[in-house]
Amino acid sequence: MSDARDSRREKGLAVPATRFGRLSRLGAMTAGVAGNMALGGAAQLGRGQRPTWRGLLMTPGNIGRIADQLAKMRGAAMKIGQMVSMDTGDILPPELSDIMSRLRDDAHFMPPAQLRKVLDTAWGARWMRSFHRFDVRPIAAASIGQVHRAQLKDGRDLAIKVQYPGVARSIDSDVANVGSLIRMSGLLPRGIKLDPYLAEAAAQLHEETDYLREARYLERFRTLLSGEGGFVVPESHPDWSTGTIIAMDYVASRPIEELAEAGLEQRHRVMAQLLDLTLKELFDFRLMQTDPNFANYRIEAGKGRVVLLDFGAVREISDATSELYRALLRAGLAGDMRQVEDISISAGFIYENTASDHRARIMRMIAIVFDALRADSFDFADPTMSRSLQREGEALARDGFVPPVLPGEILFLQRKLGGMFLLGARLGVRLPVAAMLAPYLDARDGPSAPTAEGNSRP
Repeated sequence: MSDARDSRREKGLAVPATRFGRLSRLGAMTAGVAGNMALGGAAQLGRGQRPTWRGLLMTPGNIGRIADQLAKMRGAAMKIGQMVSMDTGDILPPELSDIMSRLRDDAHFMPPAQLRKVLDTAWGARWMRSFHRFDVRPIAAASIGQVHRAQLKDGRDLAIKVQYPGVARSIDSDVANVGSLIRMSGLLPRGIKLDPYLAEAAAQLHEETDYLREARYLERFRTLLSGEGGFVVPESHPDWSTGTIIAMDYVASRPIEELAEAGLEQRHRVMAQLLDLTLKELFDFRLMQTDPNFANYRIEAGKGRVVLLDFGAVREISDATSELYRALLRAGLAGDMRQVEDISISAGFIYENTASDHRARIMRMIAIVFDALRADSFDFADPTMSRSLQREGEALARDGFVPPVLPGEILFLQRKLGGMFLLGARLGVRLPVAAMLAPYLDARDGPSAPTAEGNSRP
């Protein structure tokens, strides 16, 4: 990131809070991109070259303009970029994925004046009288909100997540506009149905902007993990929380990616904890935090426990889906690929009328995964499996295969599983995954989670 860009983020940039303001930003971005394309096309024609739409659109200048504007807008426009940039079976081509990947952690801060206005609206004009300290500079900023450290006069040390103004109201229009951007690019693979994915993204975002809902799930996970010594879930503080603000304990911590430089034993321990938690979410709790962004997992300073953050993307897992995955994993690890195929059809991974050659290739991809999982230890960092899957997937795409539209529950579940794989690869660990799965696959009905809805990561 350039020094100039850092400087703009340091000073803060007001979030466009009205629908007209956000539409104007997108309009200006589109006009700028179109202007760049026209100039580029004229230059190529002047050199006797024949310009292409893809070549004119996907220049470094245009990619930078699009990513920068979406980062300035924040909200749904940026969140969708984060969602589709996780390398977990993206439907977007590399050019668009590159734009979106730049949005993972590149939000601008709100300037202090806008922050004060948001807090005055939520807490009343005299709220500062209750605080010993409130740090105006956020300790984290992302697509939906930013987090500030503060200390109340009663001694509570808090992390306070503040939602950007206008974000919740603009979700549907932002999602529609980003969908138009993707279609305008002309790079979407033929036959891909984008609308169902955009609808799921919009529904997820409406839930994530309800901070009271997130606070309930935060407390629910605190209860579920109260006996787990390896995790920290910050306690929420309802007296300072609203629909657009969450106040919770501040927990001193560092990014989980820093473990990549730690000893092998610590890396294995932490990744085993997170993988086991994912299995508990799927099979025991029937409740899953489906956002695998690495920033949602941190390491507690001094103690090394895993700090869990951001419960806005929590989803209930139906009994049917949980049991479907139990049956799929049990059959796959047993090498019963006929049953795996039947279950894959039930799950929606394969259509009943999928062409036989496409079905055979998909089953070959599934077999590659289970062959790797059945090993005594699974090497997350070994690229062999990923490369084999990529080759098979590219061959399917060249042959005109259109992947099925997955149900939302399975779509987000797969995203979480893919995110755990990526984190394991980043930490460079080997784990006995099959042995870790065994206790959950032998069980028929895990303990039920409590029946209620229910720190520094926005």
